[in-house]
Amino acid sequence: QVQLVESGGGLVQAGGSLRLSCAVSGLTFSRYAMGWFRQAPGKERESVAAISWNSDNTYYADSVKGRFTISRDNAKKTLYLQMNSLQPEDSAVYYCAAARSWGLRLGVGQYDYWGQGTQVTLSS
Repeated sequence: QVQLVESGGGLVQAGGSLRLSCAVSGLTFSRYAMGWFRQAPGKERESVAAISWNSDNTYYADSVKGRFTISRDNAKKTLYLQMNSLQPEDSAVYYCAAARSWGLRLGVGQYDYWGQGTQVTLSS
């Protein structure tokens, strides 16, 4: 049974930082590209960042470039998202996802497995 479990969300002031984690089980983590997505109320789920199986390639949405960093630890089967300089528009439910692919995957439909999400809320 494949499980992706996000953690690290919470309430943070604008300008603050959070580190999200996604613990993965039930699949060969090192063979999967991974991604972080977010969905705010009334909006579509959007890609935030993505990483290839060996971390050689990464992608960031323009809105988070320079503020967020995606990383992975294949030995620990864990995906991370370091979020700095958080802004009110970053408030959303954040999801991690796994794609059966060596390279980057960006679209929602390109991912095979999803976590349940973790809430990130910004207070001004």
